[in-house]
Amino acid sequence: MNDPQNMSAPSVRPPAVAGQFYPGDAATLGQTVDDFLDQVSLAQDDRVSWLKAIIAPHAGYVYSGPVAASVYACLRAAKDTVQRVILLGPAHRVAFRGMAVPSVAGFDTPLGVVPLDTQAIEQIKSCSSVIISDEAHAQEHSLEVHLPFLQRVLGEFSLVPICVGDARPEDVAQVLEMLWGGPETLVVISTDLSHYHAYDEARLLDQATAQAITDCRADNVSTHGACGGRPVNGLLKVAQIRGLKITLLDLRNSGDTAGSKDRVVGYASFRVDEPDVEVKPAAVYDSAQRQIMIDVARQAIEHGLETGKPPDLSATDWPGWAQQSGAAFVTLEIDGKLRGCIGSLAAHRTLINDVAENAFAAAFRDPRFANLSGQEYEHLDIGISVLSEPEPLNISGEADLLTKMRPGIDGLILQSGSRRGTFLPQVWEQLPTKSSFLTHLKTKAGLATDYWSDDIRIWRYTTESFK
Repeated sequence: MNDPQNMSAPSVRPPAVAGQFYPGDAATLGQTVDDFLDQVSLAQDDRVSWLKAIIAPHAGYVYSGPVAASVYACLRAAKDTVQRVILLGPAHRVAFRGMAVPSVAGFDTPLGVVPLDTQAIEQIKSCSSVIISDEAHAQEHSLEVHLPFLQRVLGEFSLVPICVGDARPEDVAQVLEMLWGGPETLVVISTDLSHYHAYDEARLLDQATAQAITDCRADNVSTHGACGGRPVNGLLKVAQIRGLKITLLDLRNSGDTAGSKDRVVGYASFRVDEPDVEVKPAAVYDSAQRQIMIDVARQAIEHGLETGKPPDLSATDWPGWAQQSGAAFVTLEIDGKLRGCIGSLAAHRTLINDVAENAFAAAFRDPRFANLSGQEYEHLDIGISVLSEPEPLNISGEADLLTKMRPGIDGLILQSGSRRGTFLPQVWEQLPTKSSFLTHLKTKAGLATDYWSDDIRIWRYTTESFK
């Protein structure tokens, strides 16, 4: 993880329960977490959704570690995807209203320092329910015990730690929506279930709470049934709006793991999946067809360097697929930096002619760049994106649009009056959250970042891209 020496001591929250709730030695801690994870057998499934959030317990590892591991093991596949974790847990040590965020720059564990996403924290500080309180975090274990699991399964990530006091579910949901993002953002809700009932009574209580969570019934999850009931209910509010799927993975109590059965504490783990996440469309063009398009684009640029004009392709006997109407963008790069990009949003000529014309235009007519030189051409990389037919989106407002955007899949066209802009799906690589993608698209269209109007029209499309 990150080097603690890079952060001054006052800017980092030190671990409060290392050596108590979990091992305080880095090697022992890492091995302990890995052993829990390795004991989990994951069932294979064909879901096309992504794991967006988890609910997991926060007791000492000897009691709740195996239950937490049952959902954390699912995150191993997301190691290269998740970049940020929104972690919410109940306040046990300090009483306050609302939700508390810290002022520090990182949270330390024996495995290293986890940096905080200070920009995201600044964003939610605009909410009236969010306060700054290092005191609320200083001795709180409900967040800290999750960090070693996250460090082992995700590696590098940034953190938004939120200690939830006396907060309304609607306020928790508001914060979650502000930070929701796409697959790069994971939400972790920390909670144990019932406390200090006899074993059989606890099992009945915890089964009822678990059923309420999977059924998304926020009104039936109390702080008596789940100490983290407030953050849980906030997530359930979001789940109701977004149609999230909640799956119970493990339900046990301390009597099943390491304690007596006289007075037990309940634990459960859940995975929460985004629904209807569509798989990217299957490739239409084989490698030979792609190579023909790349060759045509390169020949169009060479012809432009020699004559200053695009080539005439009418004399060539092109195969049928190339003569079909199509729309494409041609992107030029040198050493990974953009050197030109021009394309068509709607099909208005044959695909092969569209590729040639847009390759020429990207090299010589992109107003952001001077004409391509012969010397630059020697170092040129060419990318082609063939567009699907744009599909109009029926939206009721900006919030509705954000729920319908598909990160990594959709290209978007935004139009308001005479102003219009588009981003290809590849732009998600630089702008991975829905809010940042939309904000920058507004800017590209010449609109203010907070602009919204009833006359805004949105289309989405997919691309088949290759270089």
